[in-house]
Amino acid sequence: MFKNYITIALRNLLKHKFYSFINVAGLSVGIVCCILILLYVKDELSYDQYNEKAPQIYRAVAKGMFGGNEFHAPQMPSPFAETTVRDFPEVLQATRIRQRGNFLVRYDTPEGEIRSFREEEIAYVDSNFFNVFSIPLVTGEASTVLKDPNTVVINKKTAEKYFGKDNPVGKSIKINDRTDFTVTGVFDKIPENSHFNFDMLFSMETLDEAKNGFWMSFNFHTYLVLQENSDPNQLESKFPDMIVKYIGPEIERFMGASFDEFVKAGNSMNFTLQPLVDIHLKSDLMGELAANNDIKYIYIFSAIAAFILIIACINFMNLSTARSANRAKEVGVRKVMGSYRRQLIWQFLTESVIISIIAFIIASVSVPFLLDAFNEISGKEMTINYFEQYDMLLYLFAGAVFTGILAGSYPAFFLSSFTPAKVLKGNIRSGAKSGMLRSILVIFQFGISIILIVGTMIVYNQLEYIQSKNLGYNKEQVLILENTYVLGRENVQSLKNELLQNSAVKAATITADIPINGANNNTAYFPGNDPKSDQTTVLSQFNVDFDFIKAMGIDIIEGRDFNIENAADSNSLVVNEATVKHFGWTDPIGQEIGTFISDDGEVKIFKVIGVAKNFHFESLRQNIRPLVIQIGSWQNRIAVRYEAGKTKDVIDEIEGKWKRLAPGQPFNYTFMDESFAKNYEQEQKVGKLFGIFAGLAIFIACLGLFGLASFTAEQRTKEIGIRKVLGASVVSIIVLLSKEFGKLLIIAFVIASPLAWYIMHLWLRDFAFKTDITPITFVVAGAIAFSIAWVTMSYQSLKAAIAKPVKSLKAE
Repeated sequence: MFKNYITIALRNLLKHKFYSFINVAGLSVGIVCCILILLYVKDELSYDQYNEKAPQIYRAVAKGMFGGNEFHAPQMPSPFAETTVRDFPEVLQATRIRQRGNFLVRYDTPEGEIRSFREEEIAYVDSNFFNVFSIPLVTGEASTVLKDPNTVVINKKTAEKYFGKDNPVGKSIKINDRTDFTVTGVFDKIPENSHFNFDMLFSMETLDEAKNGFWMSFNFHTYLVLQENSDPNQLESKFPDMIVKYIGPEIERFMGASFDEFVKAGNSMNFTLQPLVDIHLKSDLMGELAANNDIKYIYIFSAIAAFILIIACINFMNLSTARSANRAKEVGVRKVMGSYRRQLIWQFLTESVIISIIAFIIASVSVPFLLDAFNEISGKEMTINYFEQYDMLLYLFAGAVFTGILAGSYPAFFLSSFTPAKVLKGNIRSGAKSGMLRSILVIFQFGISIILIVGTMIVYNQLEYIQSKNLGYNKEQVLILENTYVLGRENVQSLKNELLQNSAVKAATITADIPINGANNNTAYFPGNDPKSDQTTVLSQFNVDFDFIKAMGIDIIEGRDFNIENAADSNSLVVNEATVKHFGWTDPIGQEIGTFISDDGEVKIFKVIGVAKNFHFESLRQNIRPLVIQIGSWQNRIAVRYEAGKTKDVIDEIEGKWKRLAPGQPFNYTFMDESFAKNYEQEQKVGKLFGIFAGLAIFIACLGLFGLASFTAEQRTKEIGIRKVLGASVVSIIVLLSKEFGKLLIIAFVIASPLAWYIMHLWLRDFAFKTDITPITFVVAGAIAFSIAWVTMSYQSLKAAIAKPVKSLKAE
């Protein structure tokens, strides 16, 4: 019997090649989308799961309010790790990670060759790092490789870059032309699905900062390994007492207030635990080790995969029910000959499953060829190997069978329900008007397509808004020369002065901070000279030279800029409007604010000489926070503003001077506008993926609409012939055949628009500064969907309308 089902199913598929092609093509595209999205979702959900102790590892997070400023960051005080292991029996291990920017790394080969590179993926880690995280060491013992100061462990790729095929263990590299580190081990590549990714790991024992007992400085990412079956909530409940015990005395020493008084003044402090496996998708805090994704995108793309597959299934259901009259007599004859309804149901389901399996095979073969392009768009390194991932193949096959049953279920029950007597008398209607359900399904298809088109447009509008928004500084035509500290203090200043002699250079500044990177320092400040003030708060801090504000194009709205000829300006500050608002100053110029400059409570008092107009020195996802700009001695980089069209000339000149002043050191530079754009790479990827899947969704929907329009025209061939004989024009016939579907598209637009607005409104809530959702976006999205669908329908309508009446009237 089953063999008979398959034979008949294959005959029907071959007999109606056009409709079979539409069904197979639609399902194939839908399944390809599903496989790609499922691979993406699976990869995102796998982050940090490679760690053997993953269920037991938690990252400590500090959260609180200090002087009216809220902070929520994954960095903890230096002594927190050691203290938790000592004080809490449920903590097995604790390990810390400390980021310190980027290093210039140099290796002098025995042959006299200098190999020097700028390394950005670097960190200091505790000696038990490899005991906590499951990163395999190629050489070296996990418990000892980072035990001693001035030791470093590097990955295989870095080892090859500096040492070639030689064994790197025992060799020495120089950091920033100052400190020698001995390579004690080589680790394999940290998996891509990790919330951090480092090429070089330096011993934490090297840092004096890591050994101090200061609790009011939050700089270390700290991970706790709990005993199996320990309750993290129970451990969290002990943290308030820990804060009072260790942080309370420091608050009293620096601020002259007890912890209770600190809290009564509106301040708060709390520590929480974040599961390791939640960091990548559920954490977007200040100071993350790397850019994370958002769990919302996983939900969104999973929903898109489901909707695209449903749209493809709807095509099958629509075409099957629309062609019901063609199968009605077959059903009638089969029933008269003794077939049971369940046998007919199995027959139609078999046809559906065969179509789905064919589509599944085509999709499975296509995915490996499309994966590289998808990886480039999504920023992933996913692979698929059906021989190794045979379980995935089984899941996909099972999914194909389920899809076939889902797509064929309604047509099977619908077609098998026909009464033989009515069928054989020709009382079964067909065509586009034969079922309300079919209309609802078309509305659903194009509703989803319109939502995806609107989503794509709003994502791109937000990215355009970010790029074009007045940031309060000018990011265009600014070159950032990195790692200038290797030149030495005098040479850095000399290089800046020489560059200013170039007519193409408008301004230059030596600075530790630039707006697109945010502030490297967040420091406690208090108004006046009273460190015990209840207005003591943490402010962001820029360390710059005298030309920074001019070079960045920042506006001074009150007071003045720094003046190199005024020696007192070295102890002065320029603050932003948010700082003025925070302290409630009505006349900010001349105000004094102080800060702590040592762990023993020594303070330094600054005078405010100017107020800068608020500018965005952090992501547009955040409101502009209070900021102080001061003259600093750090010489991390030089920012050079130059004339448009002179990029190559300026780069060539800077490179020539660099090679003269720093022979053997790598010449590294970036452009401020490009670095700014990188901060929003995740949104760019989402926008591209939205656009692709929106296009595919509407393609599948139009494919089904093409089939329905074709079938409608086929069923109304004689009607068209009679109308033409009676004088109907080609245009009137096209309108006649297309208007029913046009009504459905309008209904889809009306239903989809408010849903699209709500969904994208939720997405935009993550941005403190965002584009407006305007009606024109929905009008354009509707016009795009309507135009594509109308072209699709009009082709078949035009084909029917221009056919010769004599042929139409002869059609059976």
